Amino acid sequence: MTTQIRSGSEIARMIDHTLLRPDATVAEVEQLCKEAKEFGFASVCVNACHVSFCAGVLADTQVRVCTTIGFPLGATSSVAKACEAEQSIRDGAGELDMVLNVGMLKSGDTAYVERDIRSVIAIATPRGVPVKVILETGLLTEEEKVTACRIAQRAGADFVKTSTGFGHGGATVEDIRLMRATVGPAMGVKASGGVRTREDALAMIAAGANRIGASASLAIVGAPTTQPSRSLS
Repeated sequence: MTTQIRSGSEIARMIDHTLLRPDATVAEVEQLCKEAKEFGFASVCVNACHVSFCAGVLADTQVRVCTTIGFPLGATSSVAKACEAEQSIRDGAGELDMVLNVGMLKSGDTAYVERDIRSVIAIATPRGVPVKVILETGLLTEEEKVTACRIAQRAGADFVKTSTGFGHGGATVEDIRLMRATVGPAMGVKASGGVRTREDALAMIAAGANRIGASASLAIVGAPTTQPSRSLS
């Protein structure tokens, strides 16, 4: 899957403009929303406590509010993840990025991993809310990455995503190629973690990504910024 991208505005429509730092202030989140409106990003990706605020700020726009589920470890119970998903949607989330249970995957309990994903899908899909499954690729072998992609696809997820930004490693072109080859053309692939420049983003898109998670979104689209770093995407 290769997408020809020519302009900053085209890239912007593929970006989840991200601020997941634990010390993020309401003022910083409000600025994130203002930037998303100005540049036409696909979504803002924020922690759950900010969802209702962002939904209010972005109510008159096409920008979605994305939040995280089971973040950043993926090790909370399936019941807790489902509850997070339900509350976040009530608060106005239009997309959910859930973390796969890496420990259970590495233990070989693929049935648990699939049930865990389905617990969120069961809440989100009937409400028209896409679910992206974060694999945390930096912790996985190539075989485990393939297995995780297949489980997420079988469970009904809309996207597979590389990283939380809190774990070891981030998005790589090689992982995006592998994920795209595994899930085929119909499912989404999100590159997240360490995508800092336009060149980084274009490389991920060429490899098969159709969504980018980034805290350096303004730099990627070529906008001037004096904002402090918002690493962790």
